[in-house]
Amino acid sequence: MYEDVTAADMRTRDLGVLVGFDGSDHARSALQFGASEALRRKTTLTVVTAYAVPVPIYPNMASLPSEPEDRARRKNAEATLDVAEKYLDDYTGDLILAVAEGNPTGTLADLSKQAQLVVVGARGRGGFIGQLLGSVAAALPAHAHCPTIVFPGTASTEADAKNEKFAEQKPGGPIVAAIDGSAQSAEVLTQAAQVAEKTSAPLSILMIMPLAEEWLYWYPDVQLQNESSLRRRGDLEKTIRADHSWLFEDHPNLEISIDVESGQAIDAITDRTTTAQLTVVGSRGRGAVRSALLGSVSRGVLNRAQGPVMIVPPRSQP
Repeated sequence: MYEDVTAADMRTRDLGVLVGFDGSDHARSALQFGASEALRRKTTLTVVTAYAVPVPIYPNMASLPSEPEDRARRKNAEATLDVAEKYLDDYTGDLILAVAEGNPTGTLADLSKQAQLVVVGARGRGGFIGQLLGSVAAALPAHAHCPTIVFPGTASTEADAKNEKFAEQKPGGPIVAAIDGSAQSAEVLTQAAQVAEKTSAPLSILMIMPLAEEWLYWYPDVQLQNESSLRRRGDLEKTIRADHSWLFEDHPNLEISIDVESGQAIDAITDRTTTAQLTVVGSRGRGAVRSALLGSVSRGVLNRAQGPVMIVPPRSQP
């Protein structure tokens, strides 16, 4: 049932929805989400368990293991993938199950060239269990060649992980697309609209204005009026509708709303993740550090999200 993941195999395939699976509860929930998404997209579900083999250092002959390290690690990976195979017994779509040797982040990033979407859990079996994001979930969105969905560690995630067999999810709530007026906003809206149409969910476009009170510390002589804030909010709503008129034209049957709020971007977007079916953000925005692979807002939302978050890379990402 297993396939060796080689460059030759994967370079010629459409991997569809790619799920990184390590057997953890978060990975099980990500697999549930990814399998449902693959069915909605009518594409292949590819489940990959990656394992890294460290350089062996043995001080003496007595320290040599009874079984070569690479063979032992592969057996463990195959046993992990057996769990995913059993979980997907009732899955009706096209399915690839594969074991890959290599760093999990690097392997998934490389395979993402052939995928429409990558889905991973927020934390895996390695590292510090108490940390907000695991190493793969933290690094992959910055290096993936397609959108990445990180499934969070929440109470609902733990409940989903207890399901022994796959059953297609029919989630509720809107698709939230958080934009900031940067060049990447169009790609964020494109991806969000595609998901909204496939799930028959409303699309909520969200833009966050900085709090006006923050300016008073630096410019105490500035006179702030609530009317000007409301006027600016209305102007931004009109600008969003005008700049992205193509969205309304391309998706005439999609329920689309525009919300402009005041506040801290990370806080406001994180609040939306509690009720959204999916929250979509760009990997980088208008932040000052243009060379950063993952912007501070997307990173902050990933760390605190209560629902699945899609990170969309720029079109020109190498």
